Amino acid sequence: MTQMVLFGTLDGREIRQVEIASESARATILELGATLRDLAVTRRDGQKQRVVLGLNSLEDYIQHSPNMGVIAGRFANRIRHGRFVLDGVTYQLPLNQDGRHTLHGGNTTGFGKLPWMIVHHDASSVTLVHVSPDGFNGFPGTMIATCRYTLAGNTLRIELSATTDKATVVNLVHHSYFNLTGATDILDHTLEVRANVYTPTDADLIPNGELKAVADTPYDFRVVRPIRLMGADGKRVPYDLNYVLRRERTEASVAEGLRIAHAATLGAADGSLFMEAWTTEPALQVYDGFKVNVPVVGLDGARYGASPGICLEAQHVPDSPNLPHFPSTVLRPGGVYRQVSEYRFR
Repeated sequence: MTQMVLFGTLDGREIRQVEIASESARATILELGATLRDLAVTRRDGQKQRVVLGLNSLEDYIQHSPNMGVIAGRFANRIRHGRFVLDGVTYQLPLNQDGRHTLHGGNTTGFGKLPWMIVHHDASSVTLVHVSPDGFNGFPGTMIATCRYTLAGNTLRIELSATTDKATVVNLVHHSYFNLTGATDILDHTLEVRANVYTPTDADLIPNGELKAVADTPYDFRVVRPIRLMGADGKRVPYDLNYVLRRERTEASVAEGLRIAHAATLGAADGSLFMEAWTTEPALQVYDGFKVNVPVVGLDGARYGASPGICLEAQHVPDSPNLPHFPSTVLRPGGVYRQVSEYRFR
């Protein structure tokens, strides 16, 4: 069995890391934020290729990580004005996005910035748990969240679940930045997103509640194309938006009663490696990392400037607690929140 090792300490608490492996892939996971620190898969030439961004120390993650590889929550993405009403009660959350909105549950106090605990691990999997107290960051209910990473061949499976003792909202997401070649940026990678519509937003990236067709917009990835796209103004089009998935290509999920759907395919420019993203979730946030500027070096001395990796974040629609016509994110006592996402490399 793979042994855990000490990665650092946070407020006197040990933060451990553990490596898991399959016959063709290996991954390293941290207790801080249930973070996927490293993932390497086998290319067709038999060599290993690192496919996610990672940092070298706990201090680097605390001070400089743009949610790199974390499980974000209790409610990932954005909630307008950090406020929602549930069962007639108004709840106020931290306003950590420009002092106006809530993003990923809080800059320093969201699930991706807090310690989880490794409760089980074996050669190919690791399970972590985080307990969020009632009222923490304004959210109702004591929530117990569980994250399980499993490697099977060249597939990384991420199973997320949660329970609560009081009605609350939950939207967990895995937030790795993927780069299939180790290039400085991913703009020459190709991308397909299996969605006909997206959720248009205001200037703060909060959905306005509508659905808009991707046809005849820069956001159309229904046919495989490079991520790099120049707009009519001569500037590159940046991507940070939420797609509602078609979910027309599905398979039975490891979670009973759920089906997992093909959401997107990312490809190296030279065709040497591809990654399919599959999920049980209704939507996918695509963020090409155009705002990233990490001042410290990453794994193997890599420098992470603009667009060093792309996030394909399986989730519910942002601000869902205030948009009741989208699938509900309400979790009640006795219920179980479940999500399964897979990143399949070939």
